[in-house]
Amino acid sequence: MQNLAIVDLGSNSVRMAVNELDADGTFREVNRIKADSRLSEGMGPEKILQPKAMDRTISALKSFRPYYEHLPNLVVRGIATAAVRQARNRDEFLERVASATDIQLEVLSGDQEAYYDYLGAVNRLKIKDCLLLDTGGASCELVHVKNGKDANLISVPFGAVNLSEQFHLDDRVTAVDLFSAQVFLRERLQDIWWLNDAKHLPLVLLGGANRTLARMNRQQQKILHVENIHGYRLTTDQVLRTFERLLRVPLAERKRISGLEAERADIIIGGMLPLVTLLQMLDSDRVVFSESGVREGIISEYLSQR
Repeated sequence: MQNLAIVDLGSNSVRMAVNELDADGTFREVNRIKADSRLSEGMGPEKILQPKAMDRTISALKSFRPYYEHLPNLVVRGIATAAVRQARNRDEFLERVASATDIQLEVLSGDQEAYYDYLGAVNRLKIKDCLLLDTGGASCELVHVKNGKDANLISVPFGAVNLSEQFHLDDRVTAVDLFSAQVFLRERLQDIWWLNDAKHLPLVLLGGANRTLARMNRQQQKILHVENIHGYRLTTDQVLRTFERLLRVPLAERKRISGLEAERADIIIGGMLPLVTLLQMLDSDRVVFSESGVREGIISEYLSQR
């Protein structure tokens, strides 16, 4: 048996998952920890990681070590996604991480991130035809799945944090700001020619903003085990009603909504906007949530290479 610890450094949060890998090719998650670090906060159009955000993230990475460093037969793999990928000062940050934690972060390309999402989600959900959407803090990954295969994929450089900052979607949202954000998203999504091939297909959802959408609705429906969202489904009408509910209230009131983490309340509208825009563009009638994504895709690839 081997222990594989995957440290996943996202734009809004840092996650660590430990999996036991058996000789027969099966694996079992034995520990999972998350810390909100918001690495992409304040990067702005200059794409510079800010000192406080870097400090928060490194502190979170250091706090994970006691959970895995004592494990036998251990392999640690660290990955970083959009915030580090886009940052002009990423080399400085990667050196700081390596010095403080001994973790050599691999910066995934946008295509790699989207492909691992596909491997992780489709293998477990068994959906043959869909559009996969992973909404992160600083990017969205889109994969058109056709007959179970990744027909097309792309990563686009906008997500929950940078959309919220750019269009002032954190507190009470004005009609002008919402309209500007929607126009921005539509123009960029319309440039992805193959999205037309995904019309009317269900959307498979990953990422923090989408998980939050699932939790809010499960809480509202009084479903037990709110966190068990894998395979959970919502209609497009349910998604739009949730979005409208969030738009109607200021940040202070949003923080009190059941199922919505207070520290995510200021970026949830920006985080849901790519989904809402795609549902309208593609005339999709439902969404399906996946708990499996990049980390599970990496495990699948690792096992196949063994």
